[in-house]
Amino acid sequence: MAPALPALVSPDALRAAQAASTVTLVVLDASTALATHGEAEPYTAEPLRQQYLEAHVPGAAFVDVTHELSDTSAPQLFTVPSPQALAAAFGALGIGDDTHVVVYDDVGSAWATRVWWLLRWLGHDRVSVLDGGLAAWQAAGFAAASGAEDDAAARATPATLTPRERPELLATLPQVERISSGSAPGLLVNALDPATFRGEQDVSPYPRRGRIPGSVNVPLFTLLDPGTGRFLPADELRERLRSGGLLDADGAVTYCGGGIAATVPAFAAYVATGAEVAVYDGSLSEWTSDDSRPVDVG
Repeated sequence: MAPALPALVSPDALRAAQAASTVTLVVLDASTALATHGEAEPYTAEPLRQQYLEAHVPGAAFVDVTHELSDTSAPQLFTVPSPQALAAAFGALGIGDDTHVVVYDDVGSAWATRVWWLLRWLGHDRVSVLDGGLAAWQAAGFAAASGAEDDAAARATPATLTPRERPELLATLPQVERISSGSAPGLLVNALDPATFRGEQDVSPYPRRGRIPGSVNVPLFTLLDPGTGRFLPADELRERLRSGGLLDADGAVTYCGGGIAATVPAFAAYVATGAEVAVYDGSLSEWTSDDSRPVDVG
């Protein structure tokens, strides 16, 4: 079934879809905050449920990406669960095969694009990201809701989401190793800030500083308007992504620290050109945990 909305949806389009009785719609707030605690100490993630209770898009449900949509038994934070477990988690939110999902966050869109990517990895194309999140919704003149009584997750009727896994969207460690060594075609795209890419950040939450050898840097924030937090127009996205080599690569793979920021350039490539870009879920958290794997700095 074709998506009812484009991958990147404006506040006006979401408002219209909410008013239309022809669209089975679930809106998700995925806002989460990351915190670093010291050199080589793992970062932690805090689901911003309290922030959601204070203000959210009316009718939106809160989703805890860290726990509900991740394998909490895995060594790395945010690890993708099995397709069956992930489908069940989305189903508990009322998301079925015919549901169109619109997801947003209020901290830079990476958590929203992570949920977008997870659903598409499951084979569910009926998913969009709200451009600019709650701030854009309010800037468009639409009121926010507050309080637990509006939490759609608490009122959701469980649905069945059929997993149709797309393995090509999830890059594995052996695949990344082959690309990095030059024994397989592809391009590794680091979505973090330039200082972290070079291994020069003030504090590193990863076991070792640096990047996977052979990587290029396309920082996620360069794909967003710094004033509004909304994605750049499609032509500008194409220019930024092409200048980094992502659009011309034979098999691009994005990565970051734990597979969250990496979904932003993957999403931007899809919006700009329809390109399907794989995400290395383990990212630097996994890569730097083994001293036998090389890293580049500088």
